[in-house]
Amino acid sequence: MKKDLRKFISKKTSVASDDVRSLIGQNLPSSLRVVLLMIITVGIAYPLLLVLIGDVTLPFQSTGSMLTLDGEVVGSKLIAQEFKSDKLFHIRPPANSTSTVDPHISPDDAYAQIPRISKATGLPESTLKTAIQLNIEKNKVSNVLVFAPDYANVLEVNLELISGYPDVYQEFVMNRNTSGVS
Repeated sequence: MKKDLRKFISKKTSVASDDVRSLIGQNLPSSLRVVLLMIITVGIAYPLLLVLIGDVTLPFQSTGSMLTLDGEVVGSKLIAQEFKSDKLFHIRPPANSTSTVDPHISPDDAYAQIPRISKATGLPESTLKTAIQLNIEKNKVSNVLVFAPDYANVLEVNLELISGYPDVYQEFVMNRNTSGVS
């Protein structure tokens, strides 16, 4: 009986082994074609399609939301720029910003900087407050009025001040070709 059982198991194993080899031989080429097709489709074609759609439908955002001054790129709307001059708004200190690249400050942070900037530039505090309020309203509209808290974009406000008051900010206007806004 043991001999018959061993014979039966060995025949079944041999048959199963042949069946597995046959299945692999029949299905491996088509499986590899599917995997290759998925790599090309999902890993190459789909991302390229999304980039193309982004370039056509959202060209400003898809190229990094770059801001310009007199046709020259001076920074990105999405990444914080560090400003050292007392004439310009400053970003949050790194201790209060988790990423240290957040380009936005709260309205309260912006309003708190007005006296320093007014003293350094001679611009009335009401002018600086208006610049902040306009930027906050512009950001609300770009966020469809509901999807983000109020914030001021530091680079945008500074560029508005530089382009709106070139006589006050002439060192930035004259030096932007060599050193950028600093």
